[in-house]
Amino acid sequence: AVIGPEQGLGAMERADLVVDGIVGIGGKGGLRPDAARLASAAERARAAVVAVDLPSGVDADTGEVSGAAVRADLTVTFGAYKPGLLIDPGREYAGTVRLVEIGLELPPDPVLQALQHEDVARLLPRPDAESDKYRRGVLGIAAGSARYPGAAVLAVSGALRGGAGAVRYVGPAGDAVVARFPETLVSDQGPDHAGRVQAWVVGPGAGDDAATVAEVLGADVPVLLDADGLRLADRDLVRGRTAPTLMTPHAGEAAALLGVRREEVEAARLTSVRELAARYRATVLLKGSTTLVADPGGGPVRVNSTGTGWLATAGSGDVLSGLAGSLLASHLSALDAGSVAAYLHGLAGRLASRGTPIAALDITEHLPDAWRDVVRD
Repeated sequence: AVIGPEQGLGAMERADLVVDGIVGIGGKGGLRPDAARLASAAERARAAVVAVDLPSGVDADTGEVSGAAVRADLTVTFGAYKPGLLIDPGREYAGTVRLVEIGLELPPDPVLQALQHEDVARLLPRPDAESDKYRRGVLGIAAGSARYPGAAVLAVSGALRGGAGAVRYVGPAGDAVVARFPETLVSDQGPDHAGRVQAWVVGPGAGDDAATVAEVLGADVPVLLDADGLRLADRDLVRGRTAPTLMTPHAGEAAALLGVRREEVEAARLTSVRELAARYRATVLLKGSTTLVADPGGGPVRVNSTGTGWLATAGSGDVLSGLAGSLLASHLSALDAGSVAAYLHGLAGRLASRGTPIAALDITEHLPDAWRDVVRD
């Protein structure tokens, strides 16, 4: 029997299962009032909620949620994954997602790409019989300060596990770095005098050292710009670089770069990462509950499928910067370096945590396990 919205509210209180099919993937602009009440009632009900194709109220193309939306325990989607199922906040509403093949011909140019083990294994750098530490790539790291020496230590820790043959550290935290990682090549003469590198990481814990940030951005090698470096960098200097640039902001830093509120970035992550990449002419890795990587020239945005909420811990981003920088020095493109680093970082976080709190160095210590897991599969 067909019943109206008011009867539906009462029925949900008695139901064991609620199937959501209020609107399809073409729904835009949020739910109408009657539908919004049903969505709220489904959230309060004790019943399991299964969404058909996409939770009603979630934008299929972006994952944005305007007002009320259905929170599903399970979403059964058909033919292909919709971007809104993979990007927060929509991903959070989707619950567990199951894909049912129905013989659709997929579009040749997808909006999103989500790397899997096989993809990452194919991209990982591997030494051969002729390799030495210089041929494998050397990463320079300009990070840390008297106030934040730990940022340098953590960035170096990620870099040493990231595939490059050697790491050169430049900055005031050299003693702390060598005490923890004696294999690091340390200099206090500035980036221009550190020796040859194939890529740079600059910014973690840098404080107010704008001169070092500018010096690194002037180098004709790939540069990863993170943390304080994002705040200190001259926009025109970033835009004018000819070598690749990889920027790795979290939502608050992205908001500052775009001149908007943090909430706007979190509500529209796909739009924000694309806008940042276009505006700064750089590859952008937007960290957060959904990590996205976008190239300035457009094309599919990479969405990371690994990770855990326990990665939201102090220093986690510094480890990610060192790891991604090391992959840059190993001659991966900025898009691939950012995507592979996010994948391994998330997987290492899962392996380290297994449902319990972790510290940033726990992530580093499990990076070899994550690497082996990817290659083995």
